[in-house]
This record gives sequence, C-alpha cells and structure tokens, in this order.
Amino acid sequence: MNELWNQIDLSWSWLTSAEQWEGANGIPHRLWQHLIYSGTSLFFAALIGLALGLLVGHTGRGGFLATGLANVARAIPTFGLVLVIVVIDYSITPVLIALVALAVPPILVNTYEGVRGVDADARDAARGMGMTGWGVLWRAELPMAMPLILLGLRTSAIQVVATATLAAYPGFGGLGRYIIDGLARNDYQLVVGGTVLVVALALLVQSVFAVLRRLLVSPGLLGTARS
Repeated sequence: MNELWNQIDLSWSWLTSAEQWEGANGIPHRLWQHLIYSGTSLFFAALIGLALGLLVGHTGRGGFLATGLANVARAIPTFGLVLVIVVIDYSITPVLIALVALAVPPILVNTYEGVRGVDADARDAARGMGMTGWGVLWRAELPMAMPLILLGLRTSAIQVVATATLAAYPGFGGLGRYIIDGLARNDYQLVVGGTVLVVALALLVQSVFAVLRRLLVSPGLLGTARS
C-alpha cells in the first residue's frame, strides 16, 4: 500500500512540475498532438459512418451487409492493424487509417439503427405533409435518430482517444508517448501520469457529448439510448 501511495505521489509531482508544461515534450504539446490524431480520425470516421448509416437506414437497402461488415471490422485488432500498415508506410497516415477503421463501426451501426428505428407513422406523417425523401430524412428521421447517433459518435470518440496512444508505439507523438517511454524506462510515474492524462481527456470528451446531447436532442427524446 505504501508503494502505491508513493507512486501516486510521484505521478502527481510529475503532473504538476513546471517543466512538464513546456517544450516539445511538454504536456500541452503532447495533448495537442493527441487531439489532432483523435480529431482527424473521428472527422473522417464520422463522414463515412454517418453517410453510409443515413443512406442504408433511409433506403433500407444494404443494411444487413453494412452492419455485418462493421461488426467484422470491430473484430480486427487495432494494434495489429497499426503495425501491419506502418510496415508498408512509416508515417502517421497509417495510424490515422487504423483509428478511422476503429471509429467507423459504432457510428455506422448506431446511425443505421437510429434511422431504421423511427416509427413508420412519423415517416407517413412527414410524407403526408408533402416532404420529399430527403425532407423526410433531414426533418423527421435524423432528429428522431439523434440520440443513437450521438451515442455512436461518443463511443467512437472515447475509443479513439484511448487508442490514439498507439501512435507513440511506432515513434510518433501524443499522450501515448509518456506511456510508451515510461514502460521502456521502467519509469512508472511517467506511465501513470500519461494514463491519467488520457483518462482525463476521455472523461472530458464524454462531458462534451453530454452537453451536445442536451443541445441537439429534442426534450421528448432525452430518455432514448441512455448508457
């Protein structure tokens, strides 16, 4: 127990040390790198997942195939994918591709299920008001599917933030740099400090999505897709 508290004390000292908050290896710089990796990956994953999810959810065509492929993609180990792609092209791009592959399935599946789960009477009412197919999608299906869509985006965002630490394994930056370097040196205060930063960022992301949920979801749907 004393050893545990000693490690916690050392990690706290590391986190609050002035030298850890400046320079190329400082926390702000590593945090910025981590946000760039995570944000870029989530942006492209959202473009792919939302587009496909809305398309197959609205038309009802290819849903089984799309969700099946998404679930298969979930079974691919991200760490192994990073290593394989980096062997082909040693740059940050393969890491981002792996993170996009990780983030697409939850977004795609939740978007599809959210749109397909819209009550048929709501669709009929929208059509009865003279809405076109796109009008039904944007003004009826999308708002009602928003709770599940945000849940998928939140799940992907948290997964990406946690998994972006792998960017440090082939030699790139981000908060994972502290964890990888700490393990290599048996410096556990570095490992714990880096882990605390990643967890704190993940909790911040979760809080951001909680706010977005309040802003974007109709009050009558706020009880939907709670987790």
